[in-house]
Amino acid sequence: MRGRIYLGAAYYPEMWSEDEIEKDIERCRQLGVNTLRVGEFAWGKMEPREGEFCFGWLKNVVDKLYAAGIYTVMCTPTATPPRWLLKKYPETRMVMHDLIRADVSSRCHTCKTSPVMREKNRVIVTKMAEVFAGHPGIVGWQIDNEIYPYSEGCYCEKCRAAFRSLLKEKFGSVDALNEAWGMTRWSLTYDSFDDVDPPYPRQWRHPSLRKAWHDFQCAQIKSYVEEQADILHRFGCGNVGTDMMAQNYLSYYAVNEKLDVVQFNHYNPAKDLPDTAFSYDFLRCVKDKPFWVMETQVGWNGSEYAECGYRPMGNCYANTWLPIARGGEMNLYWLFRTHPDGHELAHGALFSSAGRAYRVSEEVKRAAQDLAKCSDFLTQTKIESRIALHYSNTAAENFMCAPILKGMDYRKFVLEHFYAAFRHYNVDVIDTPHSLNGYEVLLSPFLATVDENDLKERVIDWVKTGGTWIVGPMSDIMDENVRKYTDAPYRFLEELAGVYTKYQKPVANDVFKARWSDGMPCGIGICYDAFEVKEGTKSLADYDRDEFGGLSVVAERRVGQGRVILVGSVICPEDLLRLVGKKPIAEASRNIILTARTGKENGIIAVETENREGYVVLDGEYFDLLTEKTYKDKIEMVPYSVAVLQKKSADTSINR
Repeated sequence: MRGRIYLGAAYYPEMWSEDEIEKDIERCRQLGVNTLRVGEFAWGKMEPREGEFCFGWLKNVVDKLYAAGIYTVMCTPTATPPRWLLKKYPETRMVMHDLIRADVSSRCHTCKTSPVMREKNRVIVTKMAEVFAGHPGIVGWQIDNEIYPYSEGCYCEKCRAAFRSLLKEKFGSVDALNEAWGMTRWSLTYDSFDDVDPPYPRQWRHPSLRKAWHDFQCAQIKSYVEEQADILHRFGCGNVGTDMMAQNYLSYYAVNEKLDVVQFNHYNPAKDLPDTAFSYDFLRCVKDKPFWVMETQVGWNGSEYAECGYRPMGNCYANTWLPIARGGEMNLYWLFRTHPDGHELAHGALFSSAGRAYRVSEEVKRAAQDLAKCSDFLTQTKIESRIALHYSNTAAENFMCAPILKGMDYRKFVLEHFYAAFRHYNVDVIDTPHSLNGYEVLLSPFLATVDENDLKERVIDWVKTGGTWIVGPMSDIMDENVRKYTDAPYRFLEELAGVYTKYQKPVANDVFKARWSDGMPCGIGICYDAFEVKEGTKSLADYDRDEFGGLSVVAERRVGQGRVILVGSVICPEDLLRLVGKKPIAEASRNIILTARTGKENGIIAVETENREGYVVLDGEYFDLLTEKTYKDKIEMVPYSVAVLQKKSADTSINR
């Protein structure tokens, strides 16, 4: 259970005078902002000259914030080393894929392999920990900024050598590598590991090579982050994390393995607000604990110029609530006050560079007041899910390297064609290392390889004890090296589901139709696999006509006490829910995101996400903690409104 809800923004005190900082602290009080994130780009002021450290100014800020009742998230500044470091040690700057070394005037542009960069990182982080460890005003730490394989990674000689060493360690011999990658095709066999060069974006890249290179970059990032985390933990610093963007082909499970809290940044436009729930349902599961949103868009985006427009009235309020409703405990906006100079002049904020509030400031103030009203309910309840949806980082990488389907975007496909059906359900979005205990239904669409993290063995055991596994389409079709299987289209699933895959059509040039066994239409699209069912397997839906007529598109087989349902196409949301067979939390209009919360008190949080009117049909009496009104039967919701509904009846159970 949680103890506090944190609401605030990123703040850059290195840019402001002491007088302006005092004014900004008062502005925080006026809005109800209780947390600021500082330090992430201030290395140059922390260490203005090599070996000369200056933290007094920053400690003074943290002290003042704490005295005012405002907490601090302290950031390590390793995303922006100072100019003196980059000039003196040019080898710390990454080499781009065009083999040109990154310019000094950038960020997130250092080589993650560089021994010099690693040593300089260790020094600054150690010095910060010595000063700030144990400070009562610091609630957590952020390592670096927006970690990911920037520009597809560094191509310097040290990275190339480390990449080849990793391949040698993994495969043992170059012959084994050639076999695993199928390098005989196009006469591409390597004679030695020294022949292996990274893939270049301008070339037709081999999928296995591209995947291996990406895995290497991710391994370097993981090591880079953990090195800093180890230092902070050694000094007793808690709630250490690193802010990552939405599922970006970097394994959240791997990077966060040794971290304390999962941190997240997103800049979804207003129209995509419903999609952010997908990320929250994923983040919540990475460590099975509340996550932190470190950056989200408060107004418009902007660097050299403004874009993505001013958010509609109320959107900022709903955007504040949604992560908290879905299991987060911190929501910070970027940024508190617009920059008066330098990069990102055009980005929106809570206050202008002149210190004047924007309209969205009032929405954040209202959100702060409303979150305070519901603090006990939010911190003393949890989200329980009986349905899980696989989002595999390995699958994301595999389809990035070999899309197979035209326009294939793994995250988008999983979100739009599967997750979107569950706006009125509690759903855990999990990667393959996650435990399956407690789930009754598991969905695994586009799970390119099933043979990872012992999933194959674990899912069989789970199904045998009563679970329903809905798997496909395009699952179990290739290995981790992005190589398709040669013994069967579905290497493992054909045997498990009791089918023979007679046809595969990974293109949607033709529109095929299907019907359930009761004769009702079954909506399908995107890709088409056609199955012959074997004894002990029944077809739940068949292709209606054309070349696949009479063959199965949805096949079911009993396995122990449970079921495996193999899906050969993308089926429409209504038909997907038919397969799942679970009741929603409540009946509601599609624009409403529902979250069931359980604990000492049970209830429902409803968030309107599409800027239009909506409704929720209730199964009894509920007390809205925000309006302090009692509702039964139905509640009408206005655009971007929120309802925190505490159940009043004796029967406090809620569908989830």
